[in-house]
Formats: sequence, structure tokens, C-alpha cells
Amino acid sequence: MSDPKFIHLRVHSDFSMVDGLSKVPPLVKKVAELGMPAVALTDFTNLCGLVKFYGTAHGCGVKPIIGADFSVQSPEFGDELTKLTVLASDNVGYKNLTLLISKAYLRGHVQHQPVIDRDWLLELAEGLILISGGKSGDVGKALLKGNKNLVDQCVSFYQNNFADRFYLELTRTGRADEETYLHFALELAEEKDLPVVATNDVVFLSPELFDAHEIRVAIHDGYTLEDPRRPKNYSSQQYLRTEEEMCELFADIPEALENSVEIAKRCNVTVRLDEYFLPAFPTEGMEETEFLVKKSEEGLEDRLEFLFPDPVVRAERRPEYDDRLKIELEVINNMGFPGYFLIVMEFIQWSKDNDIPVGPGRGSGAGSLVAYALKITDLDPLEYDLLFERFLNPERVSMPDFDVDFCMDKRDQVIDHVAEMYGRDAVSQIITFGTMAAKAVIRDVGRVLGHPFGFVDRISKLVPPDPGMTLEKAFAAEPALPDLYAADEEVKELIDMCRILEGCTRNAGKHAGGVVISPTTITDFAPIYADAEGHFPVTQFDKNDVETAGLVKFDFLGLRTLTIIDWALGLINPRLERNGEEPVRIESIPLVDEASFRVLQNSETTAVFQLESRGMKDLIKRLQPDCFEDIIALVALFRPGPLQSGMVDNFIDRKHGREAISYPDEKWQHESLKEILDPTYGIILYQEQVMQIAQVLSGYTLGGADMLRRAMGKKKPEEMAKQRATFEDGAVNNG
Repeated sequence: MSDPKFIHLRVHSDFSMVDGLSKVPPLVKKVAELGMPAVALTDFTNLCGLVKFYGTAHGCGVKPIIGADFSVQSPEFGDELTKLTVLASDNVGYKNLTLLISKAYLRGHVQHQPVIDRDWLLELAEGLILISGGKSGDVGKALLKGNKNLVDQCVSFYQNNFADRFYLELTRTGRADEETYLHFALELAEEKDLPVVATNDVVFLSPELFDAHEIRVAIHDGYTLEDPRRPKNYSSQQYLRTEEEMCELFADIPEALENSVEIAKRCNVTVRLDEYFLPAFPTEGMEETEFLVKKSEEGLEDRLEFLFPDPVVRAERRPEYDDRLKIELEVINNMGFPGYFLIVMEFIQWSKDNDIPVGPGRGSGAGSLVAYALKITDLDPLEYDLLFERFLNPERVSMPDFDVDFCMDKRDQVIDHVAEMYGRDAVSQIITFGTMAAKAVIRDVGRVLGHPFGFVDRISKLVPPDPGMTLEKAFAAEPALPDLYAADEEVKELIDMCRILEGCTRNAGKHAGGVVISPTTITDFAPIYADAEGHFPVTQFDKNDVETAGLVKFDFLGLRTLTIIDWALGLINPRLERNGEEPVRIESIPLVDEASFRVLQNSETTAVFQLESRGMKDLIKRLQPDCFEDIIALVALFRPGPLQSGMVDNFIDRKHGREAISYPDEKWQHESLKEILDPTYGIILYQEQVMQIAQVLSGYTLGGADMLRRAMGKKKPEEMAKQRATFEDGAVNNG
């Protein structure tokens, strides 16, 4: 660390949810801009921003100090809660901080918030540094009450248990009772030989954001700004002051500044990121790699007997399946993911054994023959030209990710089975964050500012209801919005405030399908968040951060369609059995049934997964699908890109002979693409086709072609420019 004069040790981001305005990356970047070598993030009872904080800080050359602010209950104060800031000084402290936070949530809320008992600090004391909470801490409140016995009791607790790790917090932010407390605290520090430390209790980045922060807090607390009952707990001075400003503010108490730097030097936590940790899978005494090979080879044998009942045909087709299986197994084992496949195999097989409907597989995982052999999926990837490299690319190390669909009503049974198998402390669902979205932020800010409902409603209705809509997109899509903004000063004031608050983290919930399984306990990797009753625990890191932190995510998606199919079979099969007939098995239904296609061509697809919308029904009428491949094409065609590009019209006209088939276009014919594009009448429709074309025309490996596919999806100009050069060079070399 350079030679700073002050370090901020109490800072909230918007992850505090009760207050805090700044997103973590801009906050850290601002610290770096101000030339500060370190900063602490101390959100209220959570580490939700930790992964982003740690990664961004290291990227900016800023030392991240990990901590949290707590509400505390202690015997001396009865029902009155006090505040405390806890910082982790080392990795043991980080673990103890994680346990402290988790314990607060799992106990359930006290007075409508997560709270720790002060005594919990005793069993989790190692590696923790405590900052007293200023006038809101137990010592501060006792001082302001003028109760010397109470002060002595509080101080003795910390001096006995945190001898050189407890600091009296001093702030000068212009809030009520602050100077009175500071005067008493300095006297106490001298009397009891307690160290003091200066903070600015930061909740926003700059003074002009104070009003926006007041509105953010009022939205959370349910007040309007003008409500006389609204607590006024913040001041315009709680911004990220510069080192110079803090030095000037505490020039008369230099030790308070020096101690902020000393504490920062004492805090040295290393968080392991970008490594993957899987639980051990029971493998009958074999290595996981061997066990995966054994299970895959046995499973493929079953699949080949099902696909090719004729032994002669089976013998002819076997080599391509054996070769593909060998290649996939080599990649999976070399990348260190055999355990992942075995874990998914087990819970899917358990589901099937327990009559829980499971989807046949969707997403890129359907491209894996190993997955098909292990009965993770029920689609033969060779029959449909699906590519393994789209799922697991040996040229780009990332976790495999199966999207597994379960019957909506029985999905929780599967998660419960996984928790039973690997340990309830080792399995958790994942947090998701609700943010202030465009339409909602207008309503919330309008209410807090006291505008009439009709006024706010008129503005919010101008924001299109599309998913992912932002104010910026709304201004581009709806001409009335910028016109109103320019013409009406009140509208301008409202929208300007909404722009500051848009995207701010508002609340936490549970991710629809994500589950993580830890090799040890979840709290070794992430703290736990739970609802007000202490139920439904989730990791405090979101689906991206939890994987960065080392836990592997499994998707348990609830699909209503599977539930409907299950109900239908429940009505049909008992009747068949009473008549002595074989029950219907979904996987045995042929995909070439003419009567089914007649129903489909008539657009009678209400409640049929992905084929039920009005737009899709119109497309079905035009396309008149008569084979399973046409159904696959329907789903791919019914997307904004194909619909807007004219590709849909080309596809339909080519299918019905109204347009000549070319590969891919009459101006750019290339016969080497015929085999790839034949199933789609010469149209480049699937991402797999893009990969195959890159392989044929430009000599890409399939792994390299997957990188091209990803670059196209991200639409980043610099990445596309690199890929264009590679593609052109490869094409020239191929003649």
C-alpha cells in the first residue's frame, strides 16, 4: 500500500437494499480515480456484491477490504437494536463473517430485519475487526443516554474479547447528536485507552446524489418525501469524500485518520475465484474418469439397441457413435468435468425412477452423445447434426450447463433428493435481485415525490412493456416520451431522478431454477440469504458470481408442459391397463404420425410448448409443417432476427417450391455448403450450421467455430473484426 492519510472503511453500495445508491463497479472505479489505494465495502448484513467488488478492485489496483454492517441485539439493550461494522482481517475472519451473516438470516428477522446477537461474536471472533457503529452503536447509544454503567458494560465486552480489534467510530456528517457523541467518545477513548477511527458512513458517491438517495430510502421504507413521519437518518455529506477532505475534517484528531490506514493494512483476505469445486460422486471405488467411461459405454450400448434393433444396421452405424463418444469423453475428462455429468445423470435417473417427468433435453446440452448415453438427454445428437463443441468447447474453459426441465409440481422433490444425497448444508438455491426497472421506477419515484396517480400513470404507460426495457430504449421507441420531457418541467424532474435510480437493487428473491451443490458446506463459498422467517435459503452471490466463487450451478427448471403431459398420462394409462392394453410411454411415440401433423397444420396448438402463441400459429399455417425437422425449424424461425430479415418468407417459399433453393443465396452459391444447408432449404437457420460452414469454408476447428458463434451473438465490433480476418484468411487458404 502507498502512503495514504485516510482509507474509507464504511461504505454501502446499492446491495445494502435499505440504503446505498452506487453500483459496485462505479464505486470502486471512483475510489481508484481519487487515488485511494484501498476501500472497504460494508453492505448491510450481506456480501452480495463481494465477487464484483473483489474482481473490480483488483482490476483497478485497489485493495478490497471485506466487511458488513450489522444490527445487533445485546442483553444490556433489550429490544433496542444497535449498529456495528465488522471487517475481516484474514481468511479465517472472512469465513467467520460469512457465518455471522448466514446465521442472522437463518434465524429469521428480528424487528423486520436480519439481526445478530452480540454473543455470537464470541464464538466467531477470530480474524474480525470491529468498528463501534458511532452514535448508533451500543457504546454510542450508552454515551448519549449518559448511562456510565451501561457504557462500562459495553466497553468491557469489547476490551475483554477484542482487545486490539475494537475501534470507536467517529463521523462528521452533520447528523443529529453527532458532535455530542463525538465529544463523549473522545473523552471515553482517553479514559479507557480505546483507539478511534474516522469514517464517512458513505452511501452515495457525490453530494448532488443526496436527493436521489433520500428517494431511494423513502421507496424502501414506504414514505413520501413530504411525510412528516419520515425518518431523516442521512445527510448530504455522506458521500465518498476525498482523502484531502477527510484530512481537513479530522485535522484535530489525526489518530482517527491514521487508524483508518492501520486497519486497512491489517485486513488481508484472499478470495479464491475462477476455480471450480464439485462434490465427490460415489463411483464404486473407481476414479471418476473411469466411472464416466464405463457408464457412458454401457449407456451407449442400450441406446444403440433402441435406435437400431437390427444387428446388421447397428454394426454398420456403431463406428461413428463409438468415435464420437471417445472424443467427447476425452474432452470431458481432460477438462475435469466427469463429476458434473455423473451428478446430473444420477438426479435425472432418480427422477425417472420416481415417476417425476423429465424433459428430453434442450439447449446446447442436447449436442452431447455422452449426455444421451447417460440418459441425461433423450435426443440422438448425430441424427440431428448437433455439435458437442457448442456445449463444451475444449478451446474455451467454461462450466458445462445442462438446462434440465422437470414437472412443475414435482421439481422440488428432485431438489430435496439432491439435498438429502449431498447434505442439506451443501445444497442451496441461488439469489436473484429485483432492480428498479423503467416502468416501476417512474411509479415509485412519482409516488415518493407526491405526484398525483394520474400524472405518474400517464408517463409510465408510455414505457413499452417489453422485457429488458430501459428509459433510454423507451425514449427511442416512444416519440411522445421525449416530447413530454421537453415540454413539462415536472416530467423532466421526475425522469431525471428516475434515470439516477433506474437499475438500483431493490430486493432479493430466488432464482427460478438454479441450484448449487458444494463439496463441503455452502458457507465455505458464499454466505446465505433467507426470507423473513429464515426459510428458503439462497446463496448471496447471484448465478454468475456464485460460479466465479467456485460453486457449480445446476438448472432445475419447472416446466408446466411436462406437468400437463403427466396429468394426461394419468388419465389415459389407467384406462388402457383396465382394458389389458400397454400403457403409453412418451419416449416411444413415433415422430412421423400423420394425424398429429394434420392437427399441427390446422394450428390447433393451444398449450403446446413453444407453439401456442398467436404469432406462432400464423407461422404454422403458412409453413404447413409435415415432418419433425419442420417443427425444429418453426421454433428457430419464430425469433426477431429471422422474422425481421425476410428469412421466414424465403424459407416458406423454398419449402413450397415457390423459390429456387440455393446454398445459401443465388448471388453467393457454394456447392460445398449443400450438405450442411439441405435440411433448411439452403437457408442458414441454426447456429450449428454457422459452425459447420466456418469449418468447411475456412478450416476452423469446431471449437474455434464456437468462438465465432459466440462473437456473432455478442455483436462486439472488435471481436467480429478479429473473426472476420481469421475467416477470410482461412477461406483464402482453402482456395
